Amino acid sequence: MRIRKDKVEYIDIALKVLTGMFLAFSFALTFTISDYYIFNRIGWENSSESFNVFFVLSQWSKKTGLLLLPLAVFYKKRSCSDIAKYLLPVFILVSFCTFGNFFDITKLTENASPADKVYASINEFMPKPLHMTLFFAQGFAELFACALLFVRDGYKVNAKSFVYLPFAFVAVMPLNIFENFFDIANFDKTHFLWFKNFTIWHFLALAALIAFTSGAYMFLKNKDGKSQRDYLAAAAIVLLIQYHSKDSMVMGDGYNVYHTVFACIPLFICNIGVYVASFSVIMKKRVLYAISFFVHAAGALTVFLYFGKDEMSNYGIFCSYSILYFCLTHCILFALCVLPSALGHYKFRFKDCIVPLVYYCLVIIVATAASGLVSSASMEFTYDGYTLQEGEWLTPNYAFTQINPVPIPVYNIPFTIWRCEFNLLYLIILYIVYVGIFWIFTGGYYAFLAIRKKIPVRTTQPAVPEVAIPLLSEETAMTYDTPEGKEQTDENTQNENAL
Repeated sequence: MRIRKDKVEYIDIALKVLTGMFLAFSFALTFTISDYYIFNRIGWENSSESFNVFFVLSQWSKKTGLLLLPLAVFYKKRSCSDIAKYLLPVFILVSFCTFGNFFDITKLTENASPADKVYASINEFMPKPLHMTLFFAQGFAELFACALLFVRDGYKVNAKSFVYLPFAFVAVMPLNIFENFFDIANFDKTHFLWFKNFTIWHFLALAALIAFTSGAYMFLKNKDGKSQRDYLAAAAIVLLIQYHSKDSMVMGDGYNVYHTVFACIPLFICNIGVYVASFSVIMKKRVLYAISFFVHAAGALTVFLYFGKDEMSNYGIFCSYSILYFCLTHCILFALCVLPSALGHYKFRFKDCIVPLVYYCLVIIVATAASGLVSSASMEFTYDGYTLQEGEWLTPNYAFTQINPVPIPVYNIPFTIWRCEFNLLYLIILYIVYVGIFWIFTGGYYAFLAIRKKIPVRTTQPAVPEVAIPLLSEETAMTYDTPEGKEQTDENTQNENAL
């Protein structure tokens, strides 16, 4: 049965609205402890220490909707639609019936220290009725979106669509699920498995970054432009899903040295990069490509080369949530920053550095101000008559503005934001050093292009008349929102030929 064209348009609008609502509700729910607290506490029965395996698996399955529905609705991916409309409703209904004490998780326990109770009172800002409302609203939005997929695409499915199902589950995997197999309390910083600078685990992380980016490039380079952009958009969605898993983790079990919701403010340089890189490949905006490539690619690579002073980090063992989260999100971030240039979608030019340089300066200023305000405010945080003492105050090291990550002292030129003191000279040097790193990375990019031009490229493509091959598709040519669009198209063509 064919649907009238005007009805198809209404269905598409409704699908986009429902998917948007589902994503918004899901985002809000990441700011609850319970959202990811359950995945490293799997058991056969609901108790104060464990959560029913069927409920946990249903929650994991529902998270595949965060990837499947946007691809099915906004990118018209039929395979994602086939999986979503038959898989998601089952697990949504299971979760509605098996949630147990999911909404009663709290860190405000009798044996918690006074300081921990202060932190918990801040983290548990969402009241239970609102939490429950968001949970069921999210589920119903997801259900209705799946129902409309039946209306739009019909009941028939392609069996091959379900080949992608395991990849969807792996892409949204809760990274703390491995903690069901070990107790982090049984390991200390002297243990062989502990992640620190310049250990075997550090070098494996760096190797994973290189392998992931190279593998993604080899996988995409022979695909057409539209397929490349679709895969990059899917990777961006996965990055955003995994990035926001930290919201719940930081309030429940902690992430690295952070344990309050203030660490979720995206003012760490790579946190901002997650949004910039993701939206650059989704929106295909030139200025976002430039910021992503010039600032955040170098930033992501830098932290892989050196993770900061060991005493200011607490990643745990190599398979704990903190290090898995860090490595996965930074691998995807780096790939999203460099692949658009490597694939010829965008070519960085010297004049493109102006906006990124101003942007990074503003990041340092805003991060410093926010860090000072949070630290100063924490000096008055109180709960049940107890006020945080010195040593318990929060020090969110946004963009490394409070704590120098390298063991090199810097002469102090102090200035104060509210009650928090900063070193002006250190902040200036921080900016200059990172700008130098950005230019070194960009120089490496141009060196790569120069070498590539000298290497003949073999092709197995059959010879066809030159006029039959468009240098850039019409869609690619329309992705740039700058007046110099034609000039950019010519440069991208040269870049594609070079690569």
